[in-house]
Amino acid sequence: MASTAGDTGVAARYALALFELADEQRKLDQVAGDLRNLESMIAGNDDLQRLIRNPVVSRAESGRAMAALLEIAGADQLTRNFIGLVAANRRLFALQAMIRGYLAELAERRGEITAEVTSAQQLSPAQTESLEAALRTAVGGKVALSVDVDPALIGGLVVKVGSRMVDSSLKTQLQKMKLAMKGAA
Repeated sequence: MASTAGDTGVAARYALALFELADEQRKLDQVAGDLRNLESMIAGNDDLQRLIRNPVVSRAESGRAMAALLEIAGADQLTRNFIGLVAANRRLFALQAMIRGYLAELAERRGEITAEVTSAQQLSPAQTESLEAALRTAVGGKVALSVDVDPALIGGLVVKVGSRMVDSSLKTQLQKMKLAMKGAA
């Protein structure tokens, strides 16, 4: 589903509301951890992706499914309540944008630069640490990573920091090669 400007506005408002509540309750890091965990669960599970994007699933069903998932994951009550509200308001389609908004707000308040990284497969902790160190050197400051997995990349990474993007994915390299070969024919 393509994101519209309205979806982005909704996500930003929800993300900011959650951030303010987490700040009041001194649970910024707990909620951030819950959201990162949820984000990786969504990225790695096609059924969960369908659940959050499917408008046919009832509010009650999607709410129960998300509540069960968050309970198993050991999420904080604030996170559970927030996701329950999002499901009840039929806004699960914007959940990933809300997560990104919350994490970006947290990074901004801490003086960190957010780097969105997409890889073909889950990065190991050592790879994540190495990437974070390299980005810290490149941008000259603290870096908060938002890691996503897209098997369609085949290999390599796509790294976006602000308006700059570096695409070293195998998929893009193969597309460039295909275009070059068409031009040579």
